[in-house]
Amino acid sequence: MKFTEEHEWLRVEGDLVVVGITEHAATQLGDVVFVELPETETMVARGDEVCVIESVKAASDILAPVDGEIVAVNEKLADNPGMVNEDPMGAAWFFKMKLDDLSVLDDFMDEDEYNDLIG
Repeated sequence: MKFTEEHEWLRVEGDLVVVGITEHAATQLGDVVFVELPETETMVARGDEVCVIESVKAASDILAPVDGEIVAVNEKLADNPGMVNEDPMGAAWFFKMKLDDLSVLDDFMDEDEYNDLIG
């Protein structure tokens, strides 16, 4: 897994990258009550707003960590947004992306570096 400074995780599955938020982010948000997912077949650029998460505390944007195409979304989150709190690093992934070049993931933090960031 790789991690962003915006508390997203990225996991490679074949030629796709699965994106979600970290346990730290889910804890900071509090109880998640709504998730707005992107449309599939959407081209996004790094930094584009892709998802919106609403919790009892605040609304937050999930940004595209890399350039690519959204090829799948986790429809289960629309019906059960609380999954984000229950299993943020597994079942509560947000979307899958197809990238032109997976080597761009080398620019992100590994788990040790991310743990240092959140201290």
